[in-house]
Parts: sequence; structure tokens; C-alpha cells
Amino acid sequence: MRRTAISWRDARDRGGGLLFALLFNALLLLALLTLAPRPDQRQEDLRPLTTFDVAAGNRAETAEKTERRREEKRQARAAAAPRERPVEVERRPEVETPLPFLVLDGAQMAAADIGRMPRGGGDRGAAGQGDQAAVAGPGEGPGGVQLFEAEWYRRPTHAELSTYVPGNAPAKGWGLVACKTVENYRVENCQMLGESPQGSGFARAVRLAAWQFLVRPPRVNGKPMVGSWVRIRIDYSQSAGPAGGDG
Repeated sequence: MRRTAISWRDARDRGGGLLFALLFNALLLLALLTLAPRPDQRQEDLRPLTTFDVAAGNRAETAEKTERRREEKRQARAAAAPRERPVEVERRPEVETPLPFLVLDGAQMAAADIGRMPRGGGDRGAAGQGDQAAVAGPGEGPGGVQLFEAEWYRRPTHAELSTYVPGNAPAKGWGLVACKTVENYRVENCQMLGESPQGSGFARAVRLAAWQFLVRPPRVNGKPMVGSWVRIRIDYSQSAGPAGGDG
């Protein structure tokens, strides 16, 4: 009986020590697990995957370099090319061209002397035979040129003249112009000399209509003096209409 009681007591003491050792080991393991660093948990990357073409990028870079080299070559050729010097144009001072003068020799001046020429009806006969019938005094034309009396090759019509007459023109009057004779019986460069009544606009009407006039060039010793100046007078009347006049 005594041995049995001792064995039970020993077993109880041994069991309590074993239990204590197990409990101590459990606490120690828990402490180690608590103090040990936790492994990093990687989160899943939800961003979309981006792809790029390396070959395409290389081609674009190559094209850019090629274009850059071409541009450098063009600039080098432009710099090496000889530059053309601008042509310097000599500027001459503008000189006003005077109106042409009719140069006559001694015989022509004598033939044109109005003091020796017949007047009235004899003028027409003289004009038809050779020299001009009558000449206005020297210096009456533009720039001092001599004016010859105009001789019609064809008188202007009422329709040709009336177009240029002002609407408020007087009932009667006249306009006087000086014109330069040219080929084909034409006249040009007409300039106003006078009008009556003053301010009526008749002189301007004659000048505007003169492009239609057909006038024989003056003749000296039977030779037509194309390029000489003549004076042309047109008489206006509302009753009879405008009429061409030689003086």
C-alpha cells in the first residue's frame, strides 16, 4: 500500500512537470511567431499592359535622321552656290519732252507767210493747188508751236459731235482746239485753246470728239507736213446742230 501511494504521487509530479514544460514551449512558440516579421503580401497590379513596337520607333528615328541629313546637305549646297549680285540700274533724271516744233527753212517760211497769202475765197484755191491756205501766227500753239488752219478731209457729223456737248450748254457758241496731225488724216494730242461763251464746255466737247476727225495735213510747197499742228474750231447751234469750221 505504501509503494502504491508513492508511485501515484511520483506520477502526478511527473505529469505536472511535463504539462508545465509543454505549456512553456507553447508560450515560447507563440512569442516567436508574434515577434517574427510578416512576409510582404504582393498586391495584384490591375493596370493595363502597355506594349510598344521597337521596330516602328527605330524606323521613325531613322527617317528623322535621314531628313535632317538631307536638310543639312541642302543648306550646305545653298551656302556654297555663288550668289548673284543685283544688277544696278542707272537711273537717269527724267527730262520733260517738249512739244515738237515744226522746223521750216527760208523757202518754207516765205511760203507760209500769211502776209503774202490771199484771203477769203482765194484761200481754198491755194490750198487745193499746193501750199496751205492760211497759217496762224507763230507761237499760238502748245509750247509755242506754229498752228496751221485745219482743212477737213471729211467734216464730222452731227451725231459724232453732239455726244460730247454738255447737257447745260448754251444755245450757241464755239470751241477751239489745237491738234497734231498724224497718218491717215487723223489728229492726236488735242488741247483746248478757247471757247465762247466762256465756261460753256464747248472747247472740251471738241477735244473729246477729235478722235473722230479727219483733217488733211498742212502742205508747204505741195508737200504734206504730217506731224504739224492745226487749229480746229467747231461752231454749235441748237437749231442747226454743231458744224465744223476752219477758223
